[in-house]
Amino acid sequence: MAAEPKPRPLLEHWKFTVDDLLRMDAAGLFDQDHRVELIDGELIRMHPITPAHAGHVMRLNNRVLGERVREQALLSVQNPIQLRPRGQPQPDVMVLRRRSDFYTTSHVTAADVMLLIEVADSSLAYDRETKGAIYAQAGIADYWIVNLVDSQIIVLRQPVDGSYTSVQTLVHGDVVQPLAFPDIVISVSEILA
Repeated sequence: MAAEPKPRPLLEHWKFTVDDLLRMDAAGLFDQDHRVELIDGELIRMHPITPAHAGHVMRLNNRVLGERVREQALLSVQNPIQLRPRGQPQPDVMVLRRRSDFYTTSHVTAADVMLLIEVADSSLAYDRETKGAIYAQAGIADYWIVNLVDSQIIVLRQPVDGSYTSVQTLVHGDVVQPLAFPDIVISVSEILA
């Protein structure tokens, strides 16, 4: 007697790996207009970048962090970080350990990150909850969200079991110091200008 076939679920979710994403990209499935991230095995299409978002990323890269960390670290802007096996987000700004090959032979991993920053307007909840959990799980010690909606910097630190145990909300008039560079003091107003 043949077994009855199991009913198929109404919705099927396909989980992808970083290697799957790289193969899809090599096959030309994504054009330059498609910004996608691999988050917990799911392909997420990102919203278009607004002028405010782009401008704040440029300010962080060129004015706020560039001159201060250039001799000690590398800056990476909107490039992927591999969180294998099922994650390859593209943070807005990462301050990375120096490598002589400038990461030309492999993507950045969590162990390379000294500071990770997301600039959030429409993505605030996503950056705080979804990406925050992923970055905490990966052990990224210093994660900042530049909250353009409320003119704040959210500083998340001390990752434990997939969440950050230290969360500070900073506003104009406050200062922040990257964990990896405690001698660098940055005005929140300079970031949010």
